Amino acid sequence: MTTNLFTFVSPSDLILEIPQNAYNQAWEKTRSHSNSTSRYQAYLNELCLSAILPWLQEDIAPQAKVWFNTTALPSFWELVNGTAICIDATRVILVPHESIDLSELRVPQEWVDIPSWRGDYYLGVEIEPEDGYVRIWGYSTHTQLKNQGVYDATTRTYALDASDIINDICIFSVARQVCPHEITRSDVAALPALSTTQAQNLITRLGEQSMLAPRLSIPFQTWGALIEHGGWRNNLYQRRAGQPEQFSVFQWLQSGISQVAQEFGWDSLNMQLGAVARSTEEATIQNILSRQLTIAGQNYELRVIPQIEEEGIIWRFELRNTAVGGVIPGGFKLRLLTEDLQSFPDNESAATTATEVLIVEVALESGEGIVWEIEPLPENCDREILRF
Repeated sequence: MTTNLFTFVSPSDLILEIPQNAYNQAWEKTRSHSNSTSRYQAYLNELCLSAILPWLQEDIAPQAKVWFNTTALPSFWELVNGTAICIDATRVILVPHESIDLSELRVPQEWVDIPSWRGDYYLGVEIEPEDGYVRIWGYSTHTQLKNQGVYDATTRTYALDASDIINDICIFSVARQVCPHEITRSDVAALPALSTTQAQNLITRLGEQSMLAPRLSIPFQTWGALIEHGGWRNNLYQRRAGQPEQFSVFQWLQSGISQVAQEFGWDSLNMQLGAVARSTEEATIQNILSRQLTIAGQNYELRVIPQIEEEGIIWRFELRNTAVGGVIPGGFKLRLLTEDLQSFPDNESAATTATEVLIVEVALESGEGIVWEIEPLPENCDREILRF
């Protein structure tokens, strides 16, 4: 896979071929983006990932994988350049550039100053799609970017001079083993809390396709707080892409799970009520919603079940182990939050000892959004807003 084909390449650089079958696949995946700029950004990132992820998996860590999951990638690439890859608790950030000016490593502020997005390592990646290769020419840690990098307020990027980065990529492959306790991340300031109204107003404003650079259109602290919330980031992407609401629970129950929601793992199950529905509300209770989850190596299921009561619909959230006779271990928690991540009375169920099921029930207004959380965190799960 690795080829030194170019006389100008430093022997410490790594050249990786872009798989031939990646081109059409990458371009096909960009169709949902809002404009040519974001489409090309997504295209380059997809090609970069197709070359670098297999190398990481083959030469460094078989367990390397995209942060969250590949389904979430369009909502990142619509808004910011770069991809995060996880190797256990270590996060590697890829930020591809076509320029052959390798005098500096330049990283968007989002990957540096959004607390939950911070990486441990940032790879300097030059991509040449026409020549069919990506070139990894060095790397930096988050600490280096914060302490030695120069911040450009116009482009909202951090730039680290090439002389300050580690330019032998071979060192990267052993750094995690040789220096497992190296401090790779610096502290960053917490972002402000946004209300649901603020977020929805921002999504409406920034969701206009004519706005080519929404990341530069509002103060960074506000922008960072908006897109750090996975549900809001996904809503903004869908609005810019011209997609209808994809996480409407009533719509799922009446018309079937949306394609996007299916890709995130949602499905519907028939409750076998055996009764003929006489109204739309009665029809909704014939099915329940189900999402498959992996937590600490075991499979679980989150269910959302509508129950008709005199005062209206009560929504029942259940977490179960999918194994025959399986249980929820002590210490697990199922929690519901408002769209802006606020708690409310009786919003949490915790297992003090092993138990068969965790249950939280809630009554919701029409159009209200709910965010679910589970501790320990499920694998490959970003925050979602379920709209009721």
